[in-house]
Amino acid sequence: MSTTRELFNVRTPPDALSVLLDHVPARVEMEEVPTVEALDRVLAADVHSPSDLPTFRRSTMDGFAVRAADTFGATEGLPAYLDIVDEVFMGHAPTRGLGTGQCARIATGGMLPENADAVVMVEQTQEVGPTTIEALRAVAPGENVVQIGEDVRTGDPILAVGHRLRPQDLGGLVALGIASVRVARRLRVGIVSGGDELVAPSQEPGRGQIRDINSYTLGAMIRRDGHVPCLAGIFPDEYAALESAARTALTANDVVILSAGSSVSARDMTAQVVDNLGKPGVLVHGVSLKPGKPTILAVCDGKPVFGLPGNPVSCMVTYDLFVAPTLAHLSGAASLPRTSVTARLTRNIASATGREDYIQVRLERRQDGGFDAVPVFGKSNLIFTLIRADGMLKIPLDAGGLHAGAQVEVVLF
Repeated sequence: MSTTRELFNVRTPPDALSVLLDHVPARVEMEEVPTVEALDRVLAADVHSPSDLPTFRRSTMDGFAVRAADTFGATEGLPAYLDIVDEVFMGHAPTRGLGTGQCARIATGGMLPENADAVVMVEQTQEVGPTTIEALRAVAPGENVVQIGEDVRTGDPILAVGHRLRPQDLGGLVALGIASVRVARRLRVGIVSGGDELVAPSQEPGRGQIRDINSYTLGAMIRRDGHVPCLAGIFPDEYAALESAARTALTANDVVILSAGSSVSARDMTAQVVDNLGKPGVLVHGVSLKPGKPTILAVCDGKPVFGLPGNPVSCMVTYDLFVAPTLAHLSGAASLPRTSVTARLTRNIASATGREDYIQVRLERRQDGGFDAVPVFGKSNLIFTLIRADGMLKIPLDAGGLHAGAQVEVVLF
């Protein structure tokens, strides 16, 4: 597969991703895990409430549980007098119900006595003796009370398949006594780094050599997305070595990423290796994208395989555009764990039409509380371009650039 073929068959990023996903049906494998260990996992089955929540009527204020009708018409000038017959502590049931003209001292979260239907806040009462209060205002039935099932009812759908579990979701699940959940199995993603110039991070590079960056940035991004990176190691720009490593990785993992050298010959070699791993092979070789044009998307014997550019910036941009959504697709995830903010661009940015450009930006807070997006320019082989940036923005295919002052969406790193 030649570079000429690549250059004349580039696809737009959305089209390229669509071609890939059309060849990879989502077959979510399920496992059950303890709820407390399920943060950021993707639900593989709908969750319904096994019970009402709350299971009893609770006070939302410190004060006195009352029969609302006993307070009707009460004012500071003409208060309602009520007898204190009980005190309800958190975690304990009331010892008796209320009769006419009676109340119970109650704490926030306390269980309402039988016949009580409202709570008068302590600030709206005055004690006139050890067993009597004045209610200085009327309360309506249900005031300052959380009713049974007000949060969720038995059988209610609470979380849908594909939902990525957040801290508050775990709190809601354990509140209902749901101790385990069925989630999508974490995917194993093999990472094969190729390049005669690469050495391990612990090594001192020789003349013309550099430390391997992509294996570790990719590994961190895979972990961030909830999956398991499996680093195969560094291999020379030799066809036999690269193919052997790729085949081993394909057998052992669900997804494979080859991050090979940036030269034309290295790109062609990577494409040839990927195309020979299994059918149908390479689907896309070349995307109308900067940085990241020489990206390779393939499916080999049912498994996605990616050939990502060797330059660190290109590698990370193309991971976000192609690998991350594929992992989400294979996990049945409804969305990606990404955050974005709207910001005002501080300077003009030129762009070629017919190509999506991704620009790194630094965010600066303005006095009015908004953000300015300050472009951080640099070549795609400079990792500190990314380190100095807070996120990236997209220039659409046919925009021809963006003007200073434009409102842009910045996807945060």
